[in-house]
Amino acid sequence: MTGFVLDNSVAMRWLLKTKKAVDQQYAEDILDSLLDDGALVPNLWHLEATNVLLSAEKRDEISLGEIQGFVSQLENLPILTDSMTSHQAFNRTLTLARAYKLSSYDAAYLELAIREGLPIGTLDRDLRKAAIKADVEVFLVA
Repeated sequence: MTGFVLDNSVAMRWLLKTKKAVDQQYAEDILDSLLDDGALVPNLWHLEATNVLLSAEKRDEISLGEIQGFVSQLENLPILTDSMTSHQAFNRTLTLARAYKLSSYDAAYLELAIREGLPIGTLDRDLRKAAIKADVEVFLVA
């Protein structure tokens, strides 16, 4: 069972903490829900996560050991990868990126949520706004 689409902006907060308490709490609440509901991610999610981790390592915010431990934890979570993301890129994703002024990466999350009829868990302000305009539920928001 998959309960929601998981944006990378949330998952990276499980390792790279933010001083914004409400965002950190949201990320932790998503993690708790993930353990029960499972999540779906576009097939670019792993590359995005790798890029964020490498950038944080270059800034000396995290060590190689922390990255390895975190990746191991991620691999053991109930996160499913959508295999159709790339097939939507030149049509639906491009259209959504234009319509909502999103990057193609963010539009891929929105496209997946729309296609699968799932809410989206995100800390990205522009993606949240686009989701609301597209009548996609933002996961765990009252």
